Amino acid sequence: MKSGFLLLLICSAITIATFLFWEFVAWWTHKYVMHGFLWSWHKSHHTRHNHILEKNDLFGVVFSIPSIGLFMWGIHYNNPYVFSVALGILLYGIFYLVFHDFVVHQRIKWRPRKRTTYLNRMINAHYVHHSRHSKDSCEAFGFLIVPRKYENRNLTIRTKRESTQ
Repeated sequence: MKSGFLLLLICSAITIATFLFWEFVAWWTHKYVMHGFLWSWHKSHHTRHNHILEKNDLFGVVFSIPSIGLFMWGIHYNNPYVFSVALGILLYGIFYLVFHDFVVHQRIKWRPRKRTTYLNRMINAHYVHHSRHSKDSCEAFGFLIVPRKYENRNLTIRTKRESTQ
């Protein structure tokens, strides 16, 4: 019984640590890959349009590969630690999808009725990021870690998807 609880505790810690670490992976990839040599994919995300899909959505497929591979490895070799890493990546991906694509960019029309200062700061940082439509001179590449300089108490939430791009 004690060893089962300890395993659960360790696996939970690994999952949470992976989730948090993935923010740095996403920041680095966003700044140096998406706004770098794969701008040809990411440019679609900084261009006003009314398409359902963007070439940028390919990054979601690419980011899912490590998680899928680690899930397969963890299950095949019965390794709960590897499985926990895969779970942390998956949870970050789900969080990113909901908050980035639904809440910020309104790909599905849904927003929480009550927004915290932190959520408003997160949304505003992304608006600032999208105020530039080129690969250069952008800022705010992260998602979860949002500096206070992006706090805007008078934030006007954009309701049309095209206005968030």
